[in-house]
Amino acid sequence: MAKSAEEVASAMLALLKDYHGKKNLKAMDLTKAMIEKFGEDNCDKKLCKLAIRQLVEASAGETISRCAYSYVGGSYVVLNPEYKF
Repeated sequence: MAKSAEEVASAMLALLKDYHGKKNLKAMDLTKAMIEKFGEDNCDKKLCKLAIRQLVEASAGETISRCAYSYVGGSYVVLNPEYKF
């Protein structure tokens, strides 16, 4: 069964929390991990891109996004330090 962008975003957020402070993950790292976790039939690059966009952009009713891009030696997706989890 195909996954929704919200489900993939939740799984990505959990992965980012697991690796927080240990390793920086690029958007492609997250995409590959989700395709491996859910399978190519249930999750593709386009869905992962939507999920990352949901994490990086502040959703309705929120002023701060859950994640942000970091540009230290490359482009990484990191937990937003201002967001209260």
